[in-house]
Amino acid sequence: MSAERPALARAPWSTLSTRRVYENAWIRVREDLAELPDGRTTPYGVVECRPCVGILPFLDASTVVLVGQYRYVARAFRWEMPTGAIHPDESEEAAVQRELREEAGYEAERLVKLCTFDTSKSVLDETAHLYLAEGLRPADTQPDPTEFIEVRPFPFAEVLRMVETSEIKDAMTVIAVVQAARRLGL
Repeated sequence: MSAERPALARAPWSTLSTRRVYENAWIRVREDLAELPDGRTTPYGVVECRPCVGILPFLDASTVVLVGQYRYVARAFRWEMPTGAIHPDESEEAAVQRELREEAGYEAERLVKLCTFDTSKSVLDETAHLYLAEGLRPADTQPDPTEFIEVRPFPFAEVLRMVETSEIKDAMTVIAVVQAARRLGL
């Protein structure tokens, strides 16, 4: 490796052109022509998603609510926490309460922000905001017409084990569970 390469590691890339490849209600795909720090160019595909939220709802100090559904891309049923996109002109907290109502049938008295992270470092432009929800009370659900969801309480210790054994694979859920475990001193 030449000595020049590490020196260019922090140099920004330039976008020379961009074209929309595909778009639907949930994602946009574009292809950019990017100029690398050494002057060469490369095509670069980017999937754009709206910012999203994930909520780890605690019924009590040791019980969380998970939602289960068949995930088309994974071709499998998965347990995960409620998640969803933030609507335009909607605050993070409003999106958290809406997704919690839609997917789990609860509202939260208290929301605790766990973290914000980029869901992919290379081809996906999506930022996730993770919350812990406490003081749950039942709320009317208005499910999204494309979602068919099973709602179930789990002991938090079991959910932590499910993360550790890769039974839960959803990145937002994994990160939220690890963050919550750290806060609980587990």
